[in-house]
Amino acid sequence: MRDGQVVVIVPTRRAADGSRVLALPKGHVDPGETPVQAAQREVREETGILAEPVRELGQTRYWYRRDGRTIGKEVSFFLFEHTGGDTADHDDEVEEVRWIGLERAERELSHAAEREMVHLARAYLDEER
Repeated sequence: MRDGQVVVIVPTRRAADGSRVLALPKGHVDPGETPVQAAQREVREETGILAEPVRELGQTRYWYRRDGRTIGKEVSFFLFEHTGGDTADHDDEVEEVRWIGLERAERELSHAAEREMVHLARAYLDEER
C-alpha cells in the first residue's frame, strides 16, 4: 500500500483461456516461515517492493487445474505498507509490475477473492482515517 495505491502483477503464466491475469502478489509458505513472512517475501520477490505488514486481511481457498490435475490452494492476504524497493527488480515469474489505485484494483483484478481483499483493505483504511 502506498498513497491509496496497491502494487499488482501480471504473471507470465496465463489464465486457462490464454488471457493475461492482473493479480496481487502471492505464493507458497516455505518451511520455517509464518504466513506473514511468506507474504512479505513473495511481495519482495514478485514486485521488487519492500514492505512492512500492517494487518491480516483474510484468507481464501480456491481450486485450479494445472497439467491435468486439480490443485487446492489456500492463500492468506495481508495489508502491507510500502517502505522502499523498485518495481523493476521483480523475478522472472512476473511480466509486469505496476501501482494502481485501490478503487481500480477492486474493479480490475482478475480474481473475485483478490478484489474482495482490496475491498477489505479499503474498509480498514477508511476506519483508520
